[in-house]
Amino acid sequence: MARYTGPVCRLCRRERTKLFLKGERCFSTKCPVSENSDRQTRAYPPGMHGNSRQRQGSEYLTQLREKQKARRIYGLLEKQFRNLYEEASRRPGITGTTLLQFLELRLDNVAYRAGWGASRAQARQFVLHGHVTVNGRRVTIPSFRCRPGDVVELKNATRENFNVVRNRDVLDRTVPGWLEAGDNGFNVTVRVVPVREQIDESIHEQLIVELYSK
Repeated sequence: MARYTGPVCRLCRRERTKLFLKGERCFSTKCPVSENSDRQTRAYPPGMHGNSRQRQGSEYLTQLREKQKARRIYGLLEKQFRNLYEEASRRPGITGTTLLQFLELRLDNVAYRAGWGASRAQARQFVLHGHVTVNGRRVTIPSFRCRPGDVVELKNATRENFNVVRNRDVLDRTVPGWLEAGDNGFNVTVRVVPVREQIDESIHEQLIVELYSK
């Protein structure tokens, strides 16, 4: 499976905002774009000329940066993201909202929303290694799209995993309203397709639609 394997803090620096790609570290003073960061001098895009880059740019640049931010938050490469957009554009309804719904219903994101992974990357690892089941069947495809009524569960052998226990104890994360937690939080049921108000990511999806519509 193709995926980004480089340093992720530079992605937050490039977008000049928190993308929450490293779990607990993102809430500490080690985060370079944190307001109370001990690395405040690096809160600018990476590269030799990163500190001199202008914040204001063209309309195209604004749309591009918004697309890059959304893509990096959910951990998709460009081709995956573009294919998802094209599918969303063929569906009835608001294309931008449909795109975000597709992203939220990915299995790795559902595992992240359930609180099992500190980040989407860690939740993706749980899925890839066979620790997550859907309706009682093991699914190892992070992009698997869950549907209303699906029961996503963490395998019994994984519930005592150190990372899972720590994430549930340390992270202050609540299950969103479109999911229903059960079995002491070790399984979640997809109640409905999330509406835009239930997706708390600060993404301006209309800018992404405008970019791809050019």
